[in-house]
Amino acid sequence: MSGTLQYVPRALSTADSVVHLEYHPHQLAAVPGSDWTRFVCISDTHVQTFDIPDGDVLLHSGDLTNLGLLKEFEKVMEWIYQLPHKTKILIAGNHDLTLHEDWYQEEYHRWHRTAGKQERAKIVELLTGPRAREAGVVYLQDSSYTFRTKPEGRLWSVYGSPWSPWFHNWAFNYNREYGEALLSKFPATDILLTHGPPARILDRTQSLDFAGCADLRNHLPRLRPRLHVFGHIHESRGAHVHAWGPEDTNTLPEVTVIDDDDDDDEDEDNMDDLDIGFKPDEDCHGNEDVAVDRKDTGKDGDGTQRLHETVFVNASNSPAGKGTWRVGQRVPAGGPGFQPVVVDLRD
Repeated sequence: MSGTLQYVPRALSTADSVVHLEYHPHQLAAVPGSDWTRFVCISDTHVQTFDIPDGDVLLHSGDLTNLGLLKEFEKVMEWIYQLPHKTKILIAGNHDLTLHEDWYQEEYHRWHRTAGKQERAKIVELLTGPRAREAGVVYLQDSSYTFRTKPEGRLWSVYGSPWSPWFHNWAFNYNREYGEALLSKFPATDILLTHGPPARILDRTQSLDFAGCADLRNHLPRLRPRLHVFGHIHESRGAHVHAWGPEDTNTLPEVTVIDDDDDDDEDEDNMDDLDIGFKPDEDCHGNEDVAVDRKDTGKDGDGTQRLHETVFVNASNSPAGKGTWRVGQRVPAGGPGFQPVVVDLRD
């Protein structure tokens, strides 16, 4: 049986964040106020194009392409150039082969034997050249950037890194024993973009393995970004809000969207039973008995102190896993359950 693809609106609200995980495309709620910033999060688009909600900032966490071909980058960048967001921040992923320069010089023959070695300079020009700059595109590769979305508004910082743990020697892979050396260089930042997820946070595969990086998870209590966006594990697309306590060292919860007892029936007609991957902390509104000494921690209207929190987003847009089908229809890229995740943060 087939029918019209259905949307199941889901959002999480705290004092300082609103996360729109699923929404009717033309009925997305407005930004809560003038002192908020809207971030539109996408990842793992793999050359596919689809409707993107407007916002202040577009964040793309890698895998723009399938195999890093010039023609793939030309298609995806033409799409991104036309998007209305004034600031568009991108990183690479393991599929964006040509952007890993030294590795590509040695490995291109494995992937591009037929297509031929790609002109990397032209690809970099698409990401960093005049057209990219005119469109507000910023490409980060183990680098930082600061920006404002409104005159005299908050100065936001972002750090982007394309690396993910080793997987059959794709681009930007690192052996797990070298993770600490890599992650220890990450600076504290408002927004963290990584291609791969942290261990046990929206990183579970269909084979029930945890594919995320343990060293990234271990450094998060030090980094505590306002927003951490990643992708890579398509089937774990979802969002989670964690409120940090004053004594937190490594007390992050385990967050999964794939259950051990999931069956293989992908033709699910009961929308009430559909798991679309949304799991907030029970205490994500904060604890009025706890005061946190951080500059960006404010107070609620009744004067109680709010906890600093991190919004975690696996923003994968390519359907995979149980959510691939709805009401007898295959979900397209960017479709229900795999839409861009819209995150509103209080400045």
